[in-house]
Amino acid sequence: MESIAMLVLVCFLLSSIFQITNGADKITATQSIKEGSSIVSAGGSFELGFFSPKNSKNRYLGIWYKKIASGTVVWVANKDTPLNDSSGIFQLSGNGILSLLYDGNKTVWSSNSTKQGTNPVAQLLDTGNFVVRNDDEKKVGKYIWQSFDYPGNTLLPGMKYGISMVTGINRGLTSWKSDNDPSDGEFTNILDPNGVPQFYLRKGSVIRFRSGPWNGLRFSGMPNLKPNPIYTYDFVCNEKEIYYTYKLISNSVVSRLVLDLNGHLQRFTWIDRTKGWNFYLSAQMDDCDRYATCGPYGTCNINNSPACGCLEGFVPKSKEDYNSGDWSHGCERKTSLGCIEGEGFRKYSSIKLPDTVFSWYNMTMDLKECEQKCLKNCSCTAYANMDIRNGGSGCILWFKELIDIRQYADSGQDIYIRMASSDLEEYRSSKGKTEIMYIALPVVALVVALIGLSILWYYLLKKRQTPELKRDETDGSKNPIDHARHSLRLTIAAFHNAWILYKEGKSLELVIDRLHEESCNIPQVLRSIQVALLCVQNNPQDRPNMSYVVLMLSSDIPLEEPKEPGFFTNRDLIDSDSMSTIREKSTTLNRLTITMLEAR
Repeated sequence: MESIAMLVLVCFLLSSIFQITNGADKITATQSIKEGSSIVSAGGSFELGFFSPKNSKNRYLGIWYKKIASGTVVWVANKDTPLNDSSGIFQLSGNGILSLLYDGNKTVWSSNSTKQGTNPVAQLLDTGNFVVRNDDEKKVGKYIWQSFDYPGNTLLPGMKYGISMVTGINRGLTSWKSDNDPSDGEFTNILDPNGVPQFYLRKGSVIRFRSGPWNGLRFSGMPNLKPNPIYTYDFVCNEKEIYYTYKLISNSVVSRLVLDLNGHLQRFTWIDRTKGWNFYLSAQMDDCDRYATCGPYGTCNINNSPACGCLEGFVPKSKEDYNSGDWSHGCERKTSLGCIEGEGFRKYSSIKLPDTVFSWYNMTMDLKECEQKCLKNCSCTAYANMDIRNGGSGCILWFKELIDIRQYADSGQDIYIRMASSDLEEYRSSKGKTEIMYIALPVVALVVALIGLSILWYYLLKKRQTPELKRDETDGSKNPIDHARHSLRLTIAAFHNAWILYKEGKSLELVIDRLHEESCNIPQVLRSIQVALLCVQNNPQDRPNMSYVVLMLSSDIPLEEPKEPGFFTNRDLIDSDSMSTIREKSTTLNRLTITMLEAR
């Protein structure tokens, strides 16, 4: 009996040594985790153990939220090799290798670390990171192995989302195959270090979304990545590593970034009141985020219909396909480049920078140096600042067709695209006409406003004098014309002044006080006044519509001679001082036509 009691005691002691007790946050080389046992991070935020997804009998070793959202898994060890029973044992070897065994000694998963440890421990941190370190190593980050280097579909705060140039590990996200199957799904989102680093979201091998390069504030293709009350973020790019990371501002907030089953990179925050995850934002915003949807040199603007169009100075490669809604062939230059004298650059603003896979960058050059470097290289197609902060710095050069460009309303950045000299001349000419429009349109507005206000003044004056005119029909002792002659003279002089000056070839006197002759195009100003008079002709059918007004102001097409404005009356009505002449004309005055200015 004594020998039996001793055997039971020994078994109990061995069991307490080799199997971890629930609630601990680490295991040693002499301990293991089996079905029914787990470890919990020191702060109680995360738990590591065996689980089965909903509607599945397969068993996996994973990490999930402990305090909140019990069942929300953030990492899976054997995601591609599930267990079909409860025989799994998770253990740490003496040299720091993690292994998941089944049926006693068959390995289904291991950490395969190249580093060797002495007296190692495997610990679950309160960040959700499961690390292997030497027991006497207290320095944060000095790990033999860590789960943060091998993310699944979830990016947690503090993770380095990118590539280590030292180890070669590229930490990307991979979607689950389904809600009950954590094996690799169709979608991946991984950093590409070629050219200027950027993230590509792929479905299989096909690119679906591109983040664009980091511009100092955010990724060029993610304008919704902005300072917010939930988290801060950063992008690190040096010779040792390139990665994106984020940190929660408050410890009371729980947030995670997930690549879902449909390939959407989305952020969720935990709402304690509703006990559920709340959608916060998505990397992809709309159809213009589909990679290269408008083809080379095409630009996507979600506010246009259709959304795709060519950059100014470019034309569709296939007009027939473009008009039918097939934009995949994109656009091409009106004039091919020849690396000859006269080529230069045209500025395009508020855009998502093109794909940078075939690009070169320098972090210290300024924009002028960048331009000169691009101009000297016949293969260089465009350049831009790398960092848009503090007026801009750094340099990016492109060497292939520009693809995956979109237009933003209130964000994006500038790019300078190489153009043939003939296309640059055309651009400068149209730009000059646009600048003239900024002068011409206010002149037109001034003339039309002057005329319109004069008409209104006359109309109100006439309305006020109508009772007096009626009284005069029965009382010949009062003459309203005598009473109003001076006011009427000034009124009509004001609204017919533009017409008289035009007929006398003195139109510039109408606005000369508002112009600086050395800084404007006098012929264009005179042309603008003529256009304004065309807009107020007596017959509405003679007046141009607004689209034709724009055409007249922005081109050199011949202009018609304006006909008499609708408000104009014969000059002798104003110039005559004869009472009898005014009385003779009074009937005509009462039938004066008031013209309302309306665009056709």
